[in-house]
Amino acid sequence: MPAWPGGPCPDCGDDMPANLVRCATCRALLNPELKPSDIMPYQPVRLQEVDSFVEADLVGYFVGCPRCRRKLRVHGKYDGQKVACRFCDATFLFDLSRDDLTWRGAWCSCPHCDRELRTDLTALGHRVVCRFCEGQLVLQRAAGPV
Repeated sequence: MPAWPGGPCPDCGDDMPANLVRCATCRALLNPELKPSDIMPYQPVRLQEVDSFVEADLVGYFVGCPRCRRKLRVHGKYDGQKVACRFCDATFLFDLSRDDLTWRGAWCSCPHCDRELRTDLTALGHRVVCRFCEGQLVLQRAAGPV
């Protein structure tokens, strides 16, 4: 089957470039050998991996107390506020942007099975699998207040 050589459209008469299937003006078939059933309309196919990974926001963080160095579990809603260590009663500013705190990980809730997942902060933005239900997710920091 030869390609459209270019020239005036048989229906509307507008000049069309070569290798077109339909007229850009009136959408008429330019090659008389083609039938409408021969042309398959474009239908995008969603990739499975795009649909299967669900975003999971971190709920809280594990940090080392600046005074006694013991591991504390602090909810993300306390970002920018003073918190107290439950072991030595020392208070400190819990700020996610601080570099002087000892970050020891974080936790989130699996969107597939609702179980708590503990993770290292290096896993943020990466595709991971829940160890309980094998659900696929991408860990991210919460966009707003947790």
